[in-house]
Order: sequence, then C-alpha cells, then structure tokens
Amino acid sequence: MILIQNGRLMTMADSNRKEESKGVAEGRPSDLLCVNGKIERIARRIELPQSAQAQIIDASGCLVMPGLIDAHCHVGITEEKKGMEGDDCNENVEPVTPYLRALDAINMMDAAFDDAVRSGITSLMVGPGSSNVVGGQFLFLKTKGRRIDDLIVRAPAAMKVAFGENPKVNFSGMGKSPVTRMAIAGMLRRQLYEARRYCRERAGGRTAADRVVQSGGVGTDVVCKKQEKTGRENPSFVPDFDLEPWVPVFARQIPLKAHVHRVDDIFTAIRIAKEYGLCMTLDHCSEGHLIAEEIAASGFPAIVGPDLSSRNKIEVQNVDFKTSGVLYRAGVTVAICTDHPVSTIQSLPLCAGLAVKAGLPMYAGLAAITSSAAKICGVFDRVGSLEEGKDADIAIFTGNPMEIFTRVRYTVLDGRVVYREEG
Repeated sequence: MILIQNGRLMTMADSNRKEESKGVAEGRPSDLLCVNGKIERIARRIELPQSAQAQIIDASGCLVMPGLIDAHCHVGITEEKKGMEGDDCNENVEPVTPYLRALDAINMMDAAFDDAVRSGITSLMVGPGSSNVVGGQFLFLKTKGRRIDDLIVRAPAAMKVAFGENPKVNFSGMGKSPVTRMAIAGMLRRQLYEARRYCRERAGGRTAADRVVQSGGVGTDVVCKKQEKTGRENPSFVPDFDLEPWVPVFARQIPLKAHVHRVDDIFTAIRIAKEYGLCMTLDHCSEGHLIAEEIAASGFPAIVGPDLSSRNKIEVQNVDFKTSGVLYRAGVTVAICTDHPVSTIQSLPLCAGLAVKAGLPMYAGLAAITSSAAKICGVFDRVGSLEEGKDADIAIFTGNPMEIFTRVRYTVLDGRVVYREEG
C-alpha cells in the first residue's frame, strides 16, 4: 500500500481534459492511494487508520502523473553496445515473417530498461524492426522486472509491416523481391489475401474485417475491439503456423503497425488497410504534416518520431518537430515515440517537449506520451491515466517532464516504488 500525499495531479483522464488543458498542474494538491498494484482512491485528502501499513510519499510541490509510455521502440530487442550478439530486431533474410514474436527476443537485462524507469517511463510498445515487409508481432510490456512473461500487458499487441526505403535497401542485394515499392505493396497484399482466406475458413464465415469492408467502413477504430471472437468455429479446420498470427488482425483485435515515412508510403498503407478493413497505426509518419487533412480523414492514428535524430535517409528528409502539432490540429490522434535506440529511450519527454515548442498544445504533448499513447496501443483500460481501478503506474516529477531540468523523484510501477531519486 502506497499513499502519495499533496501532489499536483495531472490525471490525463478524458473527463479532466477541459480543466487540465489550461496549463500543467494548476489544481489543488491531492492524495492518491495505491492498494494491491491498483489505484484505489484519489481525493483531496485521504486519511488512513493508524493500523494501516502504508508507505507514505510526500509529493509536495511535485507533479504526479501516469507513468510515461513509448508507443514504438526496440528496447531489449536491439541492445546497446552489444553489436550483432545483442541485435535481434530484424530477420533480414526473409521478407514476410508474421510468425515472429518480439516476446521471444527481448532481454530484460538491457540497460535501456533501467534508463526508462529512471525517466518515469513505465511501459513500452516493443517489436521487430522495419527490414521486412511483414516483421512480426509487437507486445506491450512494463519496464521493470527480470522475467518478461510477468510484465506483459498485451501480447500480441500489433503486427509490424513496413513500406519504403528499409525493405528496398535490405533485399536489394539479395537478388529477390522486394526491391521496389510496387513489390512491397504486392507482397503485403498477397499475404493479406491469403491470411483473409485462412481466417474466413477458420471462422466458418466472414471475419470482423469483412464486415467493416462490406459496411463501407474504413477500419478507423483507434482502439481495436478486444471482444471479437477468434476461437475456431470450423471443427474440421487445420491450423497453419505461418497464417495463424493474422487471426487477431482480421478479428480487428490488434492493428497493423505500419512503418511509413514518405507521403506516398503513407497513402499506400492507408489504401491497403482500407481494402482489407483493418485497424492500423501510422508509425513515424515523418511527412504527415504535408497531408494532415488526408490522414485525419482516414481515421488512423499516428505515432510520430523519432524526430530527435539525424536525417540520415532519403525518406526522412522532411522530418520536423512540427509534425505532431500539425496532425493534432487536423484531428489526428497522436503519440510520440523515440524508436529507441534511434533516439534513446530517456529522451521521450524531451521529444514531446520539442513537439510542444513547435506547436503541439501542452496538454496534447503530455497526452502523446501517456493517455493518447495508451489509447493507440489498445491498453487505456489499464494504463495511461490516473483513475481508480487502473494499474498503479505513476511518475512523480519536480515539474513538467517535458522541460529539460525536470527531475524524476519517484517511479511507481504496479504499486511498487521501482525508482527513488537519491539525496
């Protein structure tokens, strides 16, 4: 049991948006009680009986927020300073690998996890890289622990697909497809065509994605529907290892996680997702500010970043911190990511701050690394805001985390103090 007292709470809950949008932590100090890993109560003042065994944290003068979230990174799957031995991000020899799971490659001993905790980051969306047309399954996990199986919030959480320069470059010297954008799109369509047929046979009829296409919808759910059935309804059906990972995608339980930088690649991803009635997130979205209205019309959310990196590829020549703000003002749901190790994980709040400096509203900047990130990742029922009943993942800052001199006083994960500032 933990009682956080006298903190200036930024709950990041939707119901508080109007009150909190005026500025950061303008409300009166409040208390927050954590019991059995969950947020038990939030009130102006919480009095505990003398017999209660509680750890008391005095957050006077501090900002109390939900733990921060990176919606796209490669922490633990691309380890720092370990070269090939610690790099399990891309299976570079096969362009279509939906059956790969980041879960099987993440090393919780990677130092970046500790950097995340010290930065107030309590959860991450981690998965394969972008060398393949289909890279495999992402998962959403907590940032502190030894056994990854105990830290999973959602797995699988998304299916990685990639457009543009990375698959082209990776396979250009191998004498096989894809070496053009046409081939990338064609190979993905073929895979989705086969996967849709498989899912229909498995279900004994239409899939949830079919119903979206038939109704004229475009697959615009920010959060995919977890309640859709995926159990086999055809008793004579024989499972296929290569295609089974597509079942939650066509059930619209998890999105395609599309690596897209350039305008043409963004439009291709939208075109294909609509064609098959699938949920999708537009990851990186580097030229999104050039087509903000069109992205908003598609209904798909954007995970912007890494903007705090060099323009070292042709397709990122138009990277700019203004992208998040332009997309947000157009009506796109926006999260901000580091793509660690492209930008280091501890730079996440700084990336959000630079986006705010370039025009993203203050509250939206905080939401991009908390509540909006959680919604896009499909985990807002558990994390992303301070609300009773949610996971007690909390960061206590000396001020606005997007300001460079702000320090992390405490990081609380599942109701346990996992970091405390010394001194």
